[in-house]
Amino acid sequence: MGLDIESRSSGSPYIERVWRSSSRDVEQMTAVATAHWDLVFWKHRGQVSASVQGPETRASQAPVPEDATFFGISFSLGTAMPHLPLGRLVDGSAEIPDPTHRSFWLKGSTWHLPDWDNAEAFVRRLVRAGVVERDPLVAAVLSGAPPDVSERTVQRRFLAATGLTRGAIRQIDRARRTAVLIQEGVPVHDVIHRLGYFDQPHLARSLSRYIGRTATQLGDRKPARPLSLLYTT
Repeated sequence: MGLDIESRSSGSPYIERVWRSSSRDVEQMTAVATAHWDLVFWKHRGQVSASVQGPETRASQAPVPEDATFFGISFSLGTAMPHLPLGRLVDGSAEIPDPTHRSFWLKGSTWHLPDWDNAEAFVRRLVRAGVVERDPLVAAVLSGAPPDVSERTVQRRFLAATGLTRGAIRQIDRARRTAVLIQEGVPVHDVIHRLGYFDQPHLARSLSRYIGRTATQLGDRKPARPLSLLYTT
């Protein structure tokens, strides 16, 4: 019972993660905050749906269709579809109309539905067609490289390529790492020290906003609602 999720990393600079899941006897999940956007396909009662899911700046409760299967590509920070500005998709989504079991329509062209094994090849085709672009400055700054442009330019490029500020991305990432560490059994006081929280109330507020769970709830092996995909890079 619940939401079964499987994911893998990718060698593509455009892809953060590839994932798939299925739902059984569950009506809602806790969708944790994420700085990444996803291209998602799902099948329910013989019908195929697709959408671009934007970054999420806080946790929320999301409905889950019963007995559905899902497939998604989570894109790396700095990767975007210019014709769908991420600033308009933050805490929202854009439906892709009328997909079939074999194909869907995106930016004036028909595309075969990607799957677990060919996600990288599919994204390469999107890049060659100019549907997906990547700002290398964002990836470089996130990896710690000093930018050769002004801070104002960096912030502008981050907003254009991710829909979020660097500060928001750091806070979301820290909360997600916190949740993973707590689920792994790391004591809260060690997490506070390791990730630079001021104190336990500071950590608690971060978990409430971005994960939608308390530290105690994260330790529950049988939660009332499943969590969406949670991982650290």
